[in-house]
Amino acid sequence: MSAIPHGLPMRRDAGPFAPPSEITRLRAERPVSPMLFPDGHEGWLVTGYEAVRQMMADTRFSSRQDLGIVHVPYETPGMPVQTEPSPQTPGLFVAMDPPDHTRLRRKLTGAFTVRRMQLLEEQIVEIVERQLDHLASLTPPVDLVQEFALPVPSLVICELLGVPYEDRATFQVNSAKFLEKDITLEEKIGAYGAMSGYLAELVTRKRAEPGEDILSDLARQDDLGIEELTGIAFLLLLAGHETTANTLALGTFALLENPAQLAELRADPELMPNAVEELMRYLSVADIFYRYASEDLELGGEKIAKGSTVVVSLLAANRDPERFEHPDELDVHRKARGHLSFGHGVHQCLGQQLARIEMRAGFGGLLRRFPSLALAVPAAEVRLRTDMNIYGVHALPVTWTEVH
Repeated sequence: MSAIPHGLPMRRDAGPFAPPSEITRLRAERPVSPMLFPDGHEGWLVTGYEAVRQMMADTRFSSRQDLGIVHVPYETPGMPVQTEPSPQTPGLFVAMDPPDHTRLRRKLTGAFTVRRMQLLEEQIVEIVERQLDHLASLTPPVDLVQEFALPVPSLVICELLGVPYEDRATFQVNSAKFLEKDITLEEKIGAYGAMSGYLAELVTRKRAEPGEDILSDLARQDDLGIEELTGIAFLLLLAGHETTANTLALGTFALLENPAQLAELRADPELMPNAVEELMRYLSVADIFYRYASEDLELGGEKIAKGSTVVVSLLAANRDPERFEHPDELDVHRKARGHLSFGHGVHQCLGQQLARIEMRAGFGGLLRRFPSLALAVPAAEVRLRTDMNIYGVHALPVTWTEVH
């Protein structure tokens, strides 16, 4: 049996898109494997597709951080070792279990219906086209992250939530800071405090003068306090631009590194919905999630003791050969539905239809308008976000010779 890993293997030694080779090896040998955490806690790492799916569907694997101590699987030099559970943050329903989770999530399901998202599609395509016009006006090389991948989802989520786009610098800087792995507790609290302070003012204004947006819809509901509204706004803003921005940038990098797949996608734009699912499976930018065993449990033939922190890798699960054939190949023809990039179970991503629409419009527009798009630096020089809780690239220098 393989050696028990000490901490979460994190070095991207198998290339910029693949899981760390140690994680791939563990998935083959023991898909639910014990792991020793840096603080000495004996927890678990789950990497197999079936085990991950089963775990995320079982609410006894709790998402709450106020039940017990949720141990961090990597060294965090600026963070003190936790000795007691974290208090629950009002409105932050990803860190809740039913029935609290159900109550808050239900308030948002109307906002994210497939129909409402389809109505938004025209606006999203317009936002993408305007950003592509901006990109085309620049002299290459340019950073695709700053000029396209980050502005598009930021503009969309601002429009949807009713956040003034001119305030984006505030939330982009603070959300990026909040997602850094290697920062002190003071810095993390500072970034969260700055965003929360800004959003508390915003939802208070919306309560006084509601507009036509999701935060106004929520502010009209008397049973939600300002603290809960702020927590919900924080979650939607953070999740609504960070994940999509990173998938757009990393996905473009992956397509440029797979020219045969890129050529097929250019030749047949009808493949785009398929390709978006495949890119999400292949990249899984939101990879590592935590659960807390609220009782003694069994998973994948292993006995997991109450109080254990269980770490799950969605990227490893999405690359499981038991579920997907040739999982380490990017294949735009693959039927990748069933991937776990949006999670699974009660916490499955609420904004998944929105993300799909943004990515179809984003990748589609980029490939159509920039037929000669290419990396402006060697692939090995692209700076990877290995220091962040949502993976991607810090910058993607690109160039082109013609624009359509």
